[in-house]
Amino acid sequence: MSKQKRFFLSEEEIPTQWYNILADMPNKPMPMLDPKTKKPMTPEDMFPLFSMEASRQEMDQEHAWIDIPEAVREQYKYYRSTPLVRAYGLEKALGTPAHIYFKNESVSPIGSHKLNSALAQAYYCKQEGVTNITTETGSVDITGDTTSQHENNITTGTGDVTINGDTASVTGDTNITTENGDVTVN
Repeated sequence: MSKQKRFFLSEEEIPTQWYNILADMPNKPMPMLDPKTKKPMTPEDMFPLFSMEASRQEMDQEHAWIDIPEAVREQYKYYRSTPLVRAYGLEKALGTPAHIYFKNESVSPIGSHKLNSALAQAYYCKQEGVTNITTETGSVDITGDTTSQHENNITTGTGDVTINGDTASVTGDTNITTENGDVTVN
């Protein structure tokens, strides 16, 4: 009898919330320190680097579950879910009765998990009216009824930039920089 190796979630089963492990940790990590003042940072200290909402989530130590915006979940449907794979060979090699699984993120469009957080970062920036976006790890996706007519700087560390949709347009002085990534305009 063949053993099932890959497990997929249906679109309806895509999670509706992110899990924030900090809320459940009995011993909280030391706070991030401001490099200039050496004092604990607040979400407001991070606003120059991240969207306000992403900064709040990054510093949140109280809420174990954070709602995923519906617009982000809709984008996840294009490439989620990536398969959960049972590692039978590793279980055998270790001689363990435990079931071991791993997420195979290599099947996502950019070949890693990076798009998961980059989509949310871009979403929150768009909601807050931010026109200069830098994602540390991942992609920037500007989709749909998006029009920006000022100077735009879109930078990704290792991912892709995709601008698509019938009415998506970025005009004016636009600088798009990627290190190891692609730029696609559909």
